[in-house]
Amino acid sequence: MRLRSQALAALFLCATALPAMAQECGGDFETWKQGVAAEAKAAGVGAVGLDALEDADFDPRALARDRAQGVFTQTFIQFSNRMISAYRLKQGAANMKKYADIFARADQQFGVQAPVITAFWALETDFGAVQGDFHTLSALVTLSHDCRRPQLFRQQLVPLLELIDRGVLPADVTGAWAGEIGQTQILPSDYLARGVDGDGDGKIDLRGSVPDVIMTTGNKVLSRGWKRDEPWIQEVRVPDEMPWDQTGRSNKLPLTQWAQWGVTNPDGSPLADKGLKAGLALPMGRKGPAFLTYDNFDVYLEWNQSFTYALTAANLAARLAGAPPLDPRNPEPGLNNEQMKALQTKLEARGYDVGTVDGILGTNTREAIRKEQMRLGLPVDGWPTPEMLAKL
Repeated sequence: MRLRSQALAALFLCATALPAMAQECGGDFETWKQGVAAEAKAAGVGAVGLDALEDADFDPRALARDRAQGVFTQTFIQFSNRMISAYRLKQGAANMKKYADIFARADQQFGVQAPVITAFWALETDFGAVQGDFHTLSALVTLSHDCRRPQLFRQQLVPLLELIDRGVLPADVTGAWAGEIGQTQILPSDYLARGVDGDGDGKIDLRGSVPDVIMTTGNKVLSRGWKRDEPWIQEVRVPDEMPWDQTGRSNKLPLTQWAQWGVTNPDGSPLADKGLKAGLALPMGRKGPAFLTYDNFDVYLEWNQSFTYALTAANLAARLAGAPPLDPRNPEPGLNNEQMKALQTKLEARGYDVGTVDGILGTNTREAIRKEQMRLGLPVDGWPTPEMLAKL
Protein backbone atom coordinates (compact mmCIF):
# COMPACT_ATOMS: atom_id res chain seq x y z
CA MET A 1 0.00 0.00 0.00
CA ARG A 2 2.67 2.46 0.96
CA LEU A 3 4.20 2.81 -2.54
CA ARG A 4 0.96 3.73 -4.23
CA SER A 5 1.61 7.39 -4.81
CA GLN A 6 4.94 9.15 -4.38
CA ALA A 7 5.62 12.80 -5.05
CA LEU A 8 7.16 13.48 -8.45
CA ALA A 9 10.43 14.28 -6.75
CA ALA A 10 10.69 10.65 -5.76
CA LEU A 11 10.76 9.68 -9.41
CA PHE A 12 14.07 11.48 -9.71
CA LEU A 13 15.51 10.50 -6.34
CA CYS A 14 18.42 8.60 -7.82
CA ALA A 15 18.83 10.60 -11.02
CA THR A 16 22.36 11.70 -10.18
CA ALA A 17 23.39 8.07 -9.69
CA LEU A 18 22.07 6.83 -13.02
CA PRO A 19 25.33 7.08 -15.00
CA ALA A 20 26.91 4.56 -12.60
CA MET A 21 23.98 2.18 -12.91
CA ALA A 22 23.11 -0.32 -15.58
CA GLN A 23 20.30 0.48 -18.00
CA GLU A 24 17.61 1.95 -15.78
CA CYS A 25 14.58 0.15 -17.19
CA GLY A 26 13.07 -1.52 -20.22
CA GLY A 27 14.59 -3.59 -22.98
CA ASP A 28 15.19 -7.35 -22.89
CA PHE A 29 14.41 -8.58 -19.38
CA GLU A 30 17.30 -11.04 -19.03
CA THR A 31 19.82 -8.61 -20.50
CA TRP A 32 18.58 -5.93 -18.13
CA LYS A 33 18.98 -8.33 -15.19
CA GLN A 34 22.60 -8.92 -16.18
CA GLY A 35 23.20 -5.18 -15.85
CA VAL A 36 21.60 -5.22 -12.40
CA ALA A 37 23.80 -8.18 -11.46
CA ALA A 38 26.92 -6.25 -12.41
CA GLU A 39 25.72 -3.30 -10.34
CA ALA A 40 24.99 -5.57 -7.35
CA LYS A 41 28.34 -7.32 -7.62
CA ALA A 42 30.11 -3.96 -7.63
CA ALA A 43 28.20 -3.15 -4.42
CA GLY A 44 29.57 -6.27 -2.76
CA VAL A 45 26.74 -8.75 -3.28
CA GLY A 46 28.11 -12.29 -3.41
CA ALA A 47 27.13 -15.53 -5.12
CA VAL A 48 24.04 -16.25 -3.01
CA GLY A 49 22.46 -12.91 -3.83
CA LEU A 50 23.47 -13.02 -7.49
CA ASP A 51 22.06 -16.52 -7.89
CA ALA A 52 18.77 -15.35 -6.41
CA LEU A 53 18.67 -12.49 -8.91
CA GLU A 54 19.32 -14.88 -11.79
CA ASP A 55 16.36 -17.02 -10.66
CA ALA A 56 13.97 -14.07 -10.30
CA ASP A 57 11.07 -14.11 -12.76
CA PHE A 58 8.91 -11.46 -14.38
CA ASP A 59 5.71 -11.10 -12.34
CA PRO A 60 2.75 -9.62 -14.24
CA ARG A 61 0.67 -9.66 -11.04
CA ALA A 62 2.93 -7.00 -9.54
CA LEU A 63 2.44 -4.79 -12.59
CA ALA A 64 -1.32 -5.21 -12.36
CA ARG A 65 -1.35 -4.20 -8.70
CA ASP A 66 0.83 -1.17 -9.41
CA ARG A 67 -1.75 0.06 -11.89
CA ALA A 68 -4.83 -0.70 -9.78
CA GLN A 69 -5.09 1.78 -6.93
CA GLY A 70 -8.86 2.22 -6.69
CA VAL A 71 -8.82 2.18 -2.90
CA PHE A 72 -7.38 5.70 -2.91
CA THR A 73 -10.41 7.11 -4.72
CA GLN A 74 -12.31 6.71 -1.43
CA THR A 75 -12.91 9.73 0.77
CA PHE A 76 -11.16 10.00 4.11
CA ILE A 77 -14.33 9.04 5.99
CA GLN A 78 -14.95 6.02 3.75
CA PHE A 79 -11.36 4.85 4.01
CA SER A 80 -10.91 5.46 7.73
CA ASN A 81 -14.24 3.86 8.63
CA ARG A 82 -13.17 0.73 6.79
CA MET A 83 -9.60 0.64 8.12
CA ILE A 84 -10.20 1.62 11.77
CA SER A 85 -12.18 -1.48 12.66
CA ALA A 86 -13.35 -2.72 16.04
CA TYR A 87 -11.04 -5.71 15.62
CA ARG A 88 -7.97 -3.53 15.08
CA LEU A 89 -8.80 -1.35 18.06
CA LYS A 90 -9.40 -4.33 20.35
CA GLN A 91 -6.42 -6.37 19.12
CA GLY A 92 -4.20 -3.30 19.13
CA ALA A 93 -4.99 -2.61 22.77
CA ALA A 94 -4.38 -6.26 23.64
CA ASN A 95 -1.01 -6.26 21.87
CA MET A 96 0.09 -3.06 23.56
CA LYS A 97 -0.64 -4.75 26.89
CA LYS A 98 0.92 -8.09 25.92
CA TYR A 99 4.17 -6.54 24.67
CA ALA A 100 4.22 -3.58 27.07
CA ASP A 101 7.85 -4.14 28.01
CA ILE A 102 8.99 -4.13 24.37
CA PHE A 103 6.95 -1.02 23.59
CA ALA A 104 8.43 0.68 26.65
CA ARG A 105 11.90 -0.13 25.37
CA ALA A 106 11.05 1.26 21.92
CA ASP A 107 9.67 4.43 23.51
CA GLN A 108 12.75 4.84 25.69
CA GLN A 109 15.21 4.21 22.85
CA PHE A 110 13.47 5.93 19.95
CA GLY A 111 10.86 8.20 21.56
CA VAL A 112 8.05 6.60 19.54
CA GLN A 113 4.91 5.77 21.52
CA ALA A 114 3.25 2.34 21.49
CA PRO A 115 0.02 3.51 19.77
CA VAL A 116 2.02 4.92 16.85
CA ILE A 117 3.83 1.64 16.18
CA THR A 118 0.70 -0.40 16.81
CA ALA A 119 -1.35 1.59 14.28
CA PHE A 120 1.11 0.79 11.49
CA TRP A 121 1.24 -2.84 12.63
CA ALA A 122 -2.56 -3.00 12.42
CA LEU A 123 -3.03 -1.26 9.08
CA GLU A 124 -0.20 -2.93 7.23
CA THR A 125 -0.75 -6.62 8.06
CA ASP A 126 -3.39 -7.00 10.80
CA PHE A 127 -0.60 -7.67 13.30
CA GLY A 128 1.29 -10.05 11.04
CA ALA A 129 -1.66 -12.08 9.80
CA VAL A 130 -1.54 -10.87 6.17
CA GLN A 131 2.04 -10.18 5.09
CA GLY A 132 1.61 -10.73 1.35
CA ASP A 133 2.22 -13.64 -0.99
CA PHE A 134 4.28 -11.97 -3.71
CA HIS A 135 7.78 -13.31 -4.37
CA THR A 136 9.53 -10.16 -3.19
CA LEU A 137 12.58 -10.29 -5.44
CA SER A 138 10.58 -11.11 -8.57
CA ALA A 139 8.11 -8.30 -7.78
CA LEU A 140 10.88 -5.73 -7.27
CA VAL A 141 12.76 -6.86 -10.36
CA THR A 142 9.56 -6.59 -12.42
CA LEU A 143 8.65 -3.13 -11.12
CA SER A 144 12.23 -1.91 -11.55
CA HIS A 145 12.35 -3.15 -15.15
CA ASP A 146 9.01 -1.50 -15.89
CA CYS A 147 9.49 2.10 -17.04
CA ARG A 148 6.43 3.56 -15.31
CA ARG A 149 8.33 4.60 -12.17
CA PRO A 150 11.44 2.43 -11.95
CA GLN A 151 13.53 4.52 -9.57
CA LEU A 152 10.95 4.04 -6.86
CA PHE A 153 11.70 0.32 -6.86
CA ARG A 154 15.20 0.14 -8.31
CA GLN A 155 16.74 1.64 -5.16
CA GLN A 156 15.39 -1.35 -3.20
CA LEU A 157 16.94 -4.07 -5.37
CA VAL A 158 20.54 -4.08 -4.15
CA PRO A 159 19.53 -3.85 -0.45
CA LEU A 160 17.25 -6.87 -0.93
CA LEU A 161 20.05 -8.79 -2.64
CA GLU A 162 22.36 -7.88 0.25
CA LEU A 163 19.83 -9.20 2.78
CA ILE A 164 19.52 -12.45 0.80
CA ASP A 165 23.27 -12.73 0.35
CA ARG A 166 23.87 -12.35 4.09
CA GLY A 167 21.26 -14.97 4.93
CA VAL A 168 19.00 -12.49 6.70
CA LEU A 169 16.23 -13.34 4.24
CA PRO A 170 15.71 -16.43 2.08
CA ALA A 171 15.79 -16.03 -1.68
CA ASP A 172 12.11 -16.96 -1.87
CA VAL A 173 10.97 -14.44 0.73
CA THR A 174 7.42 -13.23 0.13
CA GLY A 175 5.70 -9.98 1.00
CA ALA A 176 3.61 -7.17 -0.49
CA TRP A 177 3.45 -6.50 -4.20
CA ALA A 178 5.70 -3.42 -3.98
CA GLY A 179 8.61 -5.04 -2.14
CA GLU A 180 7.67 -4.46 1.51
CA ILE A 181 8.50 -7.24 3.94
CA GLY A 182 7.32 -8.27 7.39
CA GLN A 183 4.64 -7.36 9.89
CA THR A 184 4.88 -3.60 9.36
CA GLN A 185 5.85 -3.86 5.68
CA ILE A 186 9.40 -2.57 5.81
CA LEU A 187 11.26 -1.88 2.57
CA PRO A 188 14.59 -3.67 2.02
CA SER A 189 16.63 -0.46 2.42
CA ASP A 190 15.05 0.17 5.84
CA TYR A 191 15.36 -3.51 6.79
CA LEU A 192 19.06 -3.24 6.07
CA ALA A 193 19.68 0.16 7.66
CA ARG A 194 17.11 0.27 10.48
CA GLY A 195 16.63 -3.37 11.45
CA VAL A 196 16.89 -4.00 15.22
CA ASP A 197 17.34 -7.35 16.97
CA GLY A 198 14.65 -6.82 19.55
CA ASP A 199 14.67 -10.29 21.11
CA GLY A 200 18.46 -10.66 21.31
CA ASP A 201 18.69 -13.90 19.31
CA GLY A 202 21.32 -12.52 16.94
CA LYS A 203 18.90 -12.24 13.99
CA ILE A 204 16.54 -9.60 12.67
CA ASP A 205 13.31 -11.36 11.76
CA LEU A 206 10.63 -8.88 10.77
CA ARG A 207 8.27 -11.63 9.69
CA GLY A 208 8.18 -13.75 12.84
CA SER A 209 9.66 -11.87 15.80
CA VAL A 210 7.33 -9.32 17.37
CA PRO A 211 10.13 -7.68 19.42
CA ASP A 212 12.17 -7.23 16.24
CA VAL A 213 9.11 -5.76 14.49
CA ILE A 214 8.33 -3.29 17.28
CA MET A 215 11.90 -2.08 17.74
CA THR A 216 12.62 -1.82 14.00
CA THR A 217 9.40 0.07 13.35
CA GLY A 218 10.25 2.51 16.13
CA ASN A 219 13.71 3.00 14.64
CA LYS A 220 12.24 3.62 11.19
CA VAL A 221 9.71 6.15 12.47
CA LEU A 222 12.46 8.00 14.36
CA SER A 223 14.63 8.06 11.22
CA ARG A 224 11.92 10.00 9.39
CA GLY A 225 12.10 12.89 11.86
CA TRP A 226 9.89 11.89 14.79
CA LYS A 227 10.06 14.26 17.77
CA ARG A 228 9.99 12.62 21.19
CA ASP A 229 7.02 13.38 23.47
CA GLU A 230 5.26 15.54 20.88
CA PRO A 231 1.73 14.95 19.50
CA TRP A 232 0.95 14.02 15.89
CA ILE A 233 -2.70 15.04 15.32
CA GLN A 234 -5.54 16.46 17.37
CA GLU A 235 -9.17 16.51 16.29
CA VAL A 236 -10.74 19.95 16.58
CA ARG A 237 -13.94 21.84 15.82
CA VAL A 238 -13.77 24.71 13.35
CA PRO A 239 -16.10 27.74 13.19
CA ASP A 240 -18.43 28.48 10.30
CA GLU A 241 -16.19 31.31 9.14
CA MET A 242 -12.45 31.83 9.43
CA PRO A 243 -9.49 32.62 7.11
CA TRP A 244 -9.72 29.32 5.19
CA ASP A 245 -6.73 30.25 3.05
CA GLN A 246 -4.59 29.83 6.18
CA THR A 247 -5.57 26.18 6.53
CA GLY A 248 -3.60 23.22 5.21
CA ARG A 249 -1.25 20.69 6.75
CA SER A 250 1.94 22.54 5.90
CA ASN A 251 0.89 26.03 7.06
CA LYS A 252 1.85 25.60 10.71
CA LEU A 253 0.76 28.38 13.05
CA PRO A 254 0.77 28.78 16.85
CA LEU A 255 -2.19 27.17 18.62
CA THR A 256 -2.99 30.60 20.01
CA GLN A 257 -3.68 31.81 16.46
CA TRP A 258 -6.05 28.94 15.70
CA ALA A 259 -7.82 29.61 19.01
CA GLN A 260 -8.14 33.27 18.10
CA TRP A 261 -9.90 32.30 14.87
CA GLY A 262 -12.40 30.13 16.77
CA VAL A 263 -10.88 26.66 16.53
CA THR A 264 -11.66 24.65 19.68
CA ASN A 265 -11.49 21.15 21.06
CA PRO A 266 -14.29 18.88 19.77
CA ASP A 267 -16.35 19.55 22.89
CA GLY A 268 -16.07 23.31 22.42
CA SER A 269 -13.50 23.89 25.17
CA PRO A 270 -10.54 26.15 24.35
CA LEU A 271 -7.31 24.76 22.94
CA ALA A 272 -4.48 24.37 25.43
CA ASP A 273 -1.41 26.31 24.38
CA LYS A 274 1.39 23.73 24.20
CA GLY A 275 3.91 26.13 22.74
CA LEU A 276 3.76 24.20 19.47
CA LYS A 277 2.73 25.04 15.94
CA ALA A 278 0.28 23.03 13.88
CA GLY A 279 -1.44 23.07 10.51
CA LEU A 280 -5.18 22.65 10.14
CA ALA A 281 -6.05 19.69 7.92
CA LEU A 282 -9.53 19.52 6.41
CA PRO A 283 -9.56 16.20 4.50
CA MET A 284 -13.15 16.74 3.31
CA GLY A 285 -13.38 20.49 3.40
CA ARG A 286 -14.40 23.04 5.99
CA LYS A 287 -17.66 21.23 6.84
CA GLY A 288 -16.05 17.83 7.38
CA PRO A 289 -13.71 16.45 10.05
CA ALA A 290 -10.87 18.74 11.13
CA PHE A 291 -7.45 18.02 12.64
CA LEU A 292 -4.52 20.03 13.90
CA THR A 293 -1.45 18.39 12.37
CA TYR A 294 1.84 18.79 14.24
CA ASP A 295 5.37 18.21 12.97
CA ASN A 296 5.14 14.51 13.83
CA PHE A 297 2.26 14.10 11.37
CA ASP A 298 4.74 14.77 8.56
CA VAL A 299 6.39 11.45 9.49
CA TYR A 300 3.18 9.64 8.55
CA LEU A 301 3.50 11.13 5.07
CA GLU A 302 7.08 9.89 4.94
CA TRP A 303 5.69 6.41 5.62
CA ASN A 304 2.97 6.72 2.96
CA GLN A 305 2.51 9.79 0.81
CA SER A 306 -1.22 9.21 0.45
CA PHE A 307 -2.76 11.90 2.66
CA THR A 308 -5.84 9.73 3.23
CA TYR A 309 -3.75 6.78 4.43
CA ALA A 310 -1.46 8.98 6.55
CA LEU A 311 -4.36 10.71 8.29
CA THR A 312 -6.10 7.37 8.86
CA ALA A 313 -2.95 5.88 10.42
CA ALA A 314 -2.52 8.96 12.61
CA ASN A 315 -6.16 8.83 13.69
CA LEU A 316 -5.93 5.11 14.48
CA ALA A 317 -2.89 5.84 16.65
CA ALA A 318 -4.85 8.58 18.41
CA ARG A 319 -7.73 6.15 19.01
CA LEU A 320 -5.33 3.57 20.45
CA ALA A 321 -3.97 6.33 22.69
CA GLY A 322 -7.46 6.96 24.06
CA ALA A 323 -9.08 9.49 21.72
CA PRO A 324 -12.81 9.05 21.01
CA PRO A 325 -14.19 8.28 17.53
CA LEU A 326 -13.94 11.27 15.21
CA ASP A 327 -16.91 13.48 14.39
CA PRO A 328 -17.51 13.22 10.62
CA ARG A 329 -19.68 16.37 10.76
CA ASN A 330 -21.50 17.10 7.49
CA PRO A 331 -19.10 17.62 4.58
CA GLU A 332 -20.33 19.02 1.29
CA PRO A 333 -20.82 16.38 -1.42
CA GLY A 334 -17.59 15.74 -3.27
CA LEU A 335 -16.90 14.43 -6.75
CA ASN A 336 -17.10 10.88 -8.05
CA ASN A 337 -14.18 9.33 -9.88
CA GLU A 338 -15.17 10.52 -13.35
CA GLN A 339 -15.88 14.04 -12.07
CA MET A 340 -12.48 14.08 -10.36
CA LYS A 341 -10.81 13.11 -13.63
CA ALA A 342 -12.71 15.90 -15.39
CA LEU A 343 -11.58 18.35 -12.70
CA GLN A 344 -7.97 17.22 -12.99
CA THR A 345 -8.14 17.61 -16.77
CA LYS A 346 -9.43 21.16 -16.38
CA LEU A 347 -6.74 21.97 -13.82
CA GLU A 348 -4.09 20.56 -16.13
CA ALA A 349 -5.41 22.74 -18.94
CA ARG A 350 -4.93 25.75 -16.65
CA GLY A 351 -1.26 24.84 -16.22
CA TYR A 352 -1.34 22.94 -12.94
CA ASP A 353 0.73 19.83 -12.40
CA VAL A 354 -1.72 17.30 -10.96
CA GLY A 355 0.44 14.28 -11.72
CA THR A 356 -1.62 11.58 -13.41
CA VAL A 357 -5.26 12.21 -14.28
CA ASP A 358 -6.45 9.30 -12.17
CA GLY A 359 -9.44 10.56 -10.18
CA ILE A 360 -7.41 10.49 -6.96
CA LEU A 361 -7.35 13.57 -4.73
CA GLY A 362 -3.61 13.67 -4.15
CA THR A 363 -1.37 16.41 -2.79
CA ASN A 364 -0.80 18.16 -6.12
CA THR A 365 -4.50 18.13 -6.96
CA ARG A 366 -5.41 19.53 -3.53
CA GLU A 367 -2.94 22.38 -3.92
CA ALA A 368 -4.26 23.21 -7.40
CA ILE A 369 -7.82 23.18 -6.03
CA ARG A 370 -6.85 25.61 -3.26
CA LYS A 371 -5.36 28.04 -5.77
CA GLU A 372 -8.44 27.87 -7.99
CA GLN A 373 -10.76 28.27 -5.00
CA MET A 374 -8.89 31.46 -4.16
CA ARG A 375 -9.16 32.70 -7.74
CA LEU A 376 -12.86 31.91 -7.91
CA GLY A 377 -13.66 33.50 -4.54
CA LEU A 378 -14.62 30.18 -2.93
CA PRO A 379 -13.61 29.10 0.60
CA VAL A 380 -10.04 27.80 0.29
CA ASP A 381 -10.28 24.37 1.89
CA GLY A 382 -8.90 22.04 -0.80
CA TRP A 383 -12.17 20.09 -1.15
CA PRO A 384 -13.53 19.80 -4.71
CA THR A 385 -17.28 20.22 -5.08
CA PRO A 386 -19.68 20.09 -8.04
CA GLU A 387 -20.00 23.88 -7.69
CA MET A 388 -16.29 24.33 -8.21
CA LEU A 389 -16.21 21.92 -11.15
CA ALA A 390 -19.04 23.87 -12.79
CA LYS A 391 -17.26 27.19 -12.26
CA LEU A 392 -14.12 25.85 -13.92
